[in-house]
Amino acid sequence: MGTLGCTLFETAVGRCGIAWGPRGLTGIQLPERHEGATRARLRRSCPGARPAEPPADVRRAIDAMVALLGGERRDLREVPLDMDGVPAFHRQVYEVTRSIPPGETLTYGEVASRLGEPGAARAVGQALGRNPFPIVVPCHRVVAAGGKLGGFSAEGGATTKRRMLAIEGAAACPPTLFDG
Repeated sequence: MGTLGCTLFETAVGRCGIAWGPRGLTGIQLPERHEGATRARLRRSCPGARPAEPPADVRRAIDAMVALLGGERRDLREVPLDMDGVPAFHRQVYEVTRSIPPGETLTYGEVASRLGEPGAARAVGQALGRNPFPIVVPCHRVVAAGGKLGGFSAEGGATTKRRMLAIEGAAACPPTLFDG
């Protein structure tokens, strides 16, 4: 069954989008340069999504994401995600990534090691670059080796990643983390 609904919601990093279906969230979109672009990208990634009022469980997920991006320590691991069509390796990467608490980070290599695949850091990065659930699958918490920030596929790239980490209090990480 396809996506049932979608809506936009305001956060500390801008207007995000969310789409849902009968088995959970089907996509989350970080802000684009303007609201129309955010809406268009969400609808491209979640075909069939129609603007709708979110049901209670989706409203709770939105409220938790807004709180997290507002600086509250929120655990979003219980938010249901519909991973139909997500490759098995990506699912594994997303599960490890969901276990990283707010304000903490892992390197791409550490995620690969936790999967039992040391040396798969590049594949981890590719999976995270295709993450359909940013914020709930906190790909911004995965950084490059050597204290470097690494890439980020959302609008604003590394600047957006740096901002999200700072909101979560990742300043406790080495200062070099914020160097491109």
